[in-house]
Amino acid sequence: MKLVILSTLLFLSTLASGQDRLGFAGYNHVALHVADIQKSTKFYREIVGLKSVEVPDNLKAIRSWFNMGNGQQLHLLAGRTEKISHDRNGSHIALFVTSIEKSEAFLKKQNIQFHKQTRFDKVVQIYFSDPDGYLIEINERN
Repeated sequence: MKLVILSTLLFLSTLASGQDRLGFAGYNHVALHVADIQKSTKFYREIVGLKSVEVPDNLKAIRSWFNMGNGQQLHLLAGRTEKISHDRNGSHIALFVTSIEKSEAFLKKQNIQFHKQTRFDKVVQIYFSDPDGYLIEINERN
């Protein structure tokens, strides 16, 4: 009986503290497994326009980290050997851009193939792949 009361009190204490699940507190990073770390690093820096985050010296040959704002990061991890293939109805990363028209012109200038569509709520979306086949969606922040 004492054990039941003690476990009930412990359970109620957990609920009262607000952590009856994992205790999710925020988003930190997403990691993508890439085949060519230098090629992918260049793509995310020069095409997507992300700013690099310093990687510890012992990881520089196999990792690239990028700042995505608000303490969130994108991590690239070297060593992928399997082919990645996603379409716009599957896994993707969605990013806001300041101007969808300027972004479209930039992708054309870089000879990057993309798919453009207007979503049900009139938001224009552009989808394109990174060097590994991971799909990126861009749309303009309203």
